[in-house]
Amino acid sequence: MNEDDLTYGQIKQAVSVLKNLAPTPYSDTVESGNSPVNSHPFKVGESYLIRTVTMIQVGRLEAVYEQELILSSASWVADTGRFYDALKEGKLSEVEPFQNDVVIGRGAIVDLTIWTHKLPTEQK
Repeated sequence: MNEDDLTYGQIKQAVSVLKNLAPTPYSDTVESGNSPVNSHPFKVGESYLIRTVTMIQVGRLEAVYEQELILSSASWVADTGRFYDALKEGKLSEVEPFQNDVVIGRGAIVDLTIWTHKLPTEQK
């Protein structure tokens, strides 16, 4: 096919396909291929404590993609102290805040829960 022979309709269709391929940052839906999927258990805008296979992080959920979660105001929690106390009182023993948003691979998540406390902003 010669691109010089494309009709206006074919060009519009190609542009539409290319727009759908571009990632949409901070969407509140899961991106699956080219179309959003609204079915997921996460609440965009809520804060979460997330345990992955290697670490714990807290932050505000900004977007959900098929393979990733995006967190803002996030911190790596090196030590929660007593886990129940951390969940109940928001008391964390050792915290390292991130400077930018964080991408978490959903395949690495062990469990997560809504974090009802103020997100930490200082190194501890």
